[in-house]
Amino acid sequence: MRIAVGVLALALAMVPPARGQLPPSTLAVRDGPDGPWVVWWRSDSAPPRWAEAHDALTRRLRWTESGPGLETAELTLAGTGEAWRVGLVVVRVDPARVRFELVRPAPQRNRMPGRWTIRDAPGDAVLALNAGQFAEGPWGWLVRRGTTDQPPGHGPLAPGIAFARDGSVTLLPPEQLTAPPSEAWFGFQSYPAVLLGDGVVPQPLRAPGRGVDLAHRDARLALGWHRDGRLLIVLTRFQGLGGVLEVLPFGLTTPEMSAVLGALGAREAVLMDGGISSQLLVGRGRARRTWPGLRGVALGLVARPAR
Repeated sequence: MRIAVGVLALALAMVPPARGQLPPSTLAVRDGPDGPWVVWWRSDSAPPRWAEAHDALTRRLRWTESGPGLETAELTLAGTGEAWRVGLVVVRVDPARVRFELVRPAPQRNRMPGRWTIRDAPGDAVLALNAGQFAEGPWGWLVRRGTTDQPPGHGPLAPGIAFARDGSVTLLPPEQLTAPPSEAWFGFQSYPAVLLGDGVVPQPLRAPGRGVDLAHRDARLALGWHRDGRLLIVLTRFQGLGGVLEVLPFGLTTPEMSAVLGALGAREAVLMDGGISSQLLVGRGRARRTWPGLRGVALGLVARPAR
């Protein structure tokens, strides 16, 4: 993984600096149950690289075991505008203890593409979420059980995520998708997806004018590689009005989501499809928890315990 990501990080760093500034915004976390909100990130002083996790977030996470190799924690942030209260659901995954699988639903009777939701996850799944982007079907590169179903797509910040049979998960630069490694048992692509590469915030997320809308706010879902080797899955949920409308597509900008993953200790991170598509299932049996979306998707990502 380090070789593939090293190439990606080098490419990010070589892009000429963009002009302009990020839209004004801040992210804060509460200092204790009834304490003041403490700002830990500002758009006007956003770091270009995350060398380590930010204590403001990590020391406030309270982890709960959710299944084999899975831990879950939740946190509330105070942001700008419609993101004035945003909940984070953070899942920490030991990839050696689970096996991932991409699920592509069968076409419907009218030959329209099938749609998947976390309700379709099998009973033995300990983790399920939507993957990648989609139009009529999954966008871009797609590998299932070692067979390439679709060639790479082309777009800004569009890497591939490859899952090997031994449980390892690798981030691949776009140029490697035409000849992916033979150990890619499952794989998919998404765009604009890169939030971090070797801790570096991509230039298109640091200033306007690089093809990414930096002001758009939405519900978000991201996959990150923590510095300790575990995976991080982060889902945002709108918490205005007491959380009654948590499925509304209100939330963080892409630069803010990059900051969240960096502050949580991710070295690499990518976006999945967000908005009303974002959905997550963690645990099984009585310990199972779900955060549904409002729309079915063309590709699901499921994890079962490793045997």
